[in-house]
Amino acid sequence: MGRGERDTVARGTRLYEAAQAVVGDHARAVEAVRAALKPIHDEAVKRELDAIPVARLQDVTEGRLRLGSVEKSGLRTLGRVLEAGPYRLRQIPGVGQRTVDQILAAARRLSEAVHETVALHIDVDRPEPRTTALVMALHVLVEAGPEARRAVDKATVLTERLGPLLADAGPAAGRVRMLLAGREKKARAWAAVAATRSLVDEAEQAGLPGLLAQASVDLLRGTASDVAAWVDFELRSAEYYSLLAEISGRPPDAAAAEGFLPDEVAERVRTQHLDDTHRRVSLRGYQAFGARFALAQRKVILGDEMGLGKTIQAIAVLAHLAAEGQSHFMVVCPASVLVNWTREIEARSALRVMVLHGPDRHYAFADWKGRGGVGVTTFDALRGFPAPGGGEVGLLVVDEAHSVKNPKAKRSQAVGLWAERCERTLFMTGTPMENRVAEFRNLVQMLDGDVADSLGERDALAGSVAFRKAVAPVYLRRNQEDVLTELPSLQQTDEWEELSASDEEAYREAVRAGNFMAMRRAAYMSSGNSAKLERLREIVQEAGENGQKTVVFSNFKDVLAVVKEALAVETTRVTPVFGPLTGGVPAQRRQEIVDDFAGVQGPAVLLGQIQAAGVGLNMQAASVVVICEPQIKPTIEHQAVARAHRMGQVRPVRVHRLLATGGVDERMVKMLEAKTRLFDAYARRSAVAEATPDAVDVSDTELARRIVEEEQARLGMTDERPTSSEWGVPRSAASPQDPLNGRRESTNANE
Repeated sequence: MGRGERDTVARGTRLYEAAQAVVGDHARAVEAVRAALKPIHDEAVKRELDAIPVARLQDVTEGRLRLGSVEKSGLRTLGRVLEAGPYRLRQIPGVGQRTVDQILAAARRLSEAVHETVALHIDVDRPEPRTTALVMALHVLVEAGPEARRAVDKATVLTERLGPLLADAGPAAGRVRMLLAGREKKARAWAAVAATRSLVDEAEQAGLPGLLAQASVDLLRGTASDVAAWVDFELRSAEYYSLLAEISGRPPDAAAAEGFLPDEVAERVRTQHLDDTHRRVSLRGYQAFGARFALAQRKVILGDEMGLGKTIQAIAVLAHLAAEGQSHFMVVCPASVLVNWTREIEARSALRVMVLHGPDRHYAFADWKGRGGVGVTTFDALRGFPAPGGGEVGLLVVDEAHSVKNPKAKRSQAVGLWAERCERTLFMTGTPMENRVAEFRNLVQMLDGDVADSLGERDALAGSVAFRKAVAPVYLRRNQEDVLTELPSLQQTDEWEELSASDEEAYREAVRAGNFMAMRRAAYMSSGNSAKLERLREIVQEAGENGQKTVVFSNFKDVLAVVKEALAVETTRVTPVFGPLTGGVPAQRRQEIVDDFAGVQGPAVLLGQIQAAGVGLNMQAASVVVICEPQIKPTIEHQAVARAHRMGQVRPVRVHRLLATGGVDERMVKMLEAKTRLFDAYARRSAVAEATPDAVDVSDTELARRIVEEEQARLGMTDERPTSSEWGVPRSAASPQDPLNGRRESTNANE
């Protein structure tokens, strides 16, 4: 046995030890989460048991127990009964040993159910040592990300394969041991060395040693501070809760997470492999199932309720297919979400993305066709592109798919042709199409003619079970309340829109005048089409389709007037519009308007000036919040959102912030983003800061002046400096020029 064999054993040993270290580091990180979770979970269980009346024991025993004397003794809740124990119960007059045994057996059954189902909600507004410890423990694993999990999986397989090989190759580690080994051991050693060499070479070629080393570093790095962990939790709470559910072993109801699919379909989906090589985000259980559903069934409709991450599930499918060797993908969506799609794909995956929109879309299409990647285009632009040949496109994703429900529309015909030519198709819509069988059938027809032909009106009339069974091969829908066990949650989305031509013209005029406030609301003031207004209509419409209430906030009264007029045209028949609540509305009247809004059965819209409606009013009837433009002070948006996301809210709150690319909105977001996170983290943990929000905000005037000057430079208007009158105030009244006074628009809540 020569040096080469000894070197092989040494290489194998180093790789084996590195793999063991990663597995151990991950196990310790997981155990730290479990240790931090236990006291919080135990307290939540105790709280739940203390709220269950002792009479509930009758349900478990089918009314066989007599509990009157137990209640009279002061043991009125399940928690008190369990604390009392058999001795205390036996001292109650009229309660015998048999009754004690029955009571405790029933109580333990209920207690076990509570242990399994109690939902843990991490209160970011009231952190305390135990929740901070849990968030910090979770932060280690979340920050390590999917790469660490991938490393652990590979390390586990590697140790299982290398361990026995290294044991058999042991004699090869030294000449004396090899000489003393018998013939059989020598033969096994030779074979084990050869297998070890092959396995180590394969691992090194795949870059596994580097992956293992990086994973160990990430898992041992720890958290910089509790503030950093809390800030990250607020930004990525879904990933924290997903990890928590996985570690605690208390995922949401499996049937609900699987959309109540028939067993044969669900089983086929469960066995579908999901490759995460090109994905940069972890999935919740129901999201992974949704991605597997699209892969297993090939042409499907994902109809999850708004806010469950349909985009992430689509990206997971794209990443999997890319790992399998597919090179070309197409995403079709409304122009209003084009920017969102490109940003999400870039942030959540390693896939190349190209925008196939605008004047140069045909050149971009030719580049996409030659080089591959994910093309993102609009319904109208798709009509101008040649349909692919069979097998060229690995996946066609159609967002807001209910937009192509009319088979006579040209956009529907274009999508239908692409769907026919593509290997796989994923339609996405948050609108509950189950209630419109004819329209739903039109969508299904593009995916599976046999299912569409078998889908009749009687399926819908027969009830949801019959309908779901009929459409199960192509349709998956989950609701928030079924799969998000940490409800209520807060989900915030930046809706990036590209200004229309009329928007751009109005914006340029505001920049030329140096009028900061006019720049902020230019996207709503043009006489032509408004990109932001169109997206706002879509959000309100989808919320209405799902029976949800919406609050729309703006800093400006005239923006709210435009919004009210736009919504009144389409929504008042089914969705009443209330407000606007402005500084000029007396406080009592404001509350009456909010009460009327809350009292409506079903969807409704409430309009409010953000500083007037965002303070002092509880709007927890709403679960959708739209902010028409970014605010100068970070605390203004937080206070407004808190009107809906507060105690008493029974549904998760989704916040949509409407932003325009390339102008004042983008500059405001970039300037405030980093400071907002820290301001938020500290302000929410400091009574003084919360009482005086202005103390943690940047200078309004300075920020406005910088943005105006930068926008004038970007648009080539540096030689068109406004006079003092164009700023709206004499220079003597605002020194130097004050862009915030460009127009005397009141945002005073008391005005």
